[in-house]
Amino acid sequence: MNWLLLNSGKCPAAFNMALDEALLDSVSRLGKPVLRFYGWTEPAATFGYFQKFSDVERATQLRPLIRRPTGGGIVPHDADWTYSAVFPPGHEWHLLKAEASYRRIHEWIHSAFAVLKVKTELAPNCKKSQPGQCFIGHEKFDLLWHGKKIAGAAQRRNKSGLLIQGSVQPPPVSLARAAWECAMRSVAEKQFPLAWDDFLPDPKLHERAGKLAREKFSQSCYNQKR
Repeated sequence: MNWLLLNSGKCPAAFNMALDEALLDSVSRLGKPVLRFYGWTEPAATFGYFQKFSDVERATQLRPLIRRPTGGGIVPHDADWTYSAVFPPGHEWHLLKAEASYRRIHEWIHSAFAVLKVKTELAPNCKKSQPGQCFIGHEKFDLLWHGKKIAGAAQRRNKSGLLIQGSVQPPPVSLARAAWECAMRSVAEKQFPLAWDDFLPDPKLHERAGKLAREKFSQSCYNQKR
C-alpha cells in the first residue's frame, strides 16, 4: 500500500498544529496514511490538550504556547525534529490500542537511528521527574539515548482516524535531519512494507488548515481554555 509523504518545511506554530488537525479531518477522504515532516519558523512550545495553561506558562520560557490537538506534556520546539503520522479509520494502525501504536512509532524511529549507526533503546518502564514536561523523565516505550529521552509522541484517535504527533530531540552526534528523514522512509518501506507518494495539500485541505490556524490555534480562548 502506498503512503503519502509531506515535507512542509518550517511553518508558524499555530499553522503546524492546524495542518496536523486538518490532516486528521481529511485522512478518510485521502484514503491513505500520511507521514509529515515539519519545522518551526520560530522557537515555540506545544502542550497537551488536557494541560492547564497556567502550569504550562510557568514551566517554560518559550513562546508562543500552542495547545496541541493531542495529549501529552510540554514539548520545546527550538531545535527538535518534528513529524506527524495520520491514519484513516479502519487502517491497521487506527485499530491498535494506544500503547501498541505508541510502541510501534518508536520502534520505527529506533530502527531509523540504527540505520544511521546511532544506538537507542525503548524505555522499559516509566520514570517521572517533573510533571507536565514531556522530555523530563520518560514514559514506557519512549526512545532513549544513553538513558536520556530523545523521542516522545502524543496521540488522538477518533472516528476520523488516528493522529500521532512526535518530536525527536536529536542526540549530540554528527547527524543531519535529512539523513534521519531518509532513514525513516527506507525503514518503513521494508518493515511495513509500503511505497511513498509525494503529497501536497489540495486547496480544500489547505483552506481547512488556514481556518483552524486563524480561528483556533492562534486564539488565546483556545490555548488558555483550561
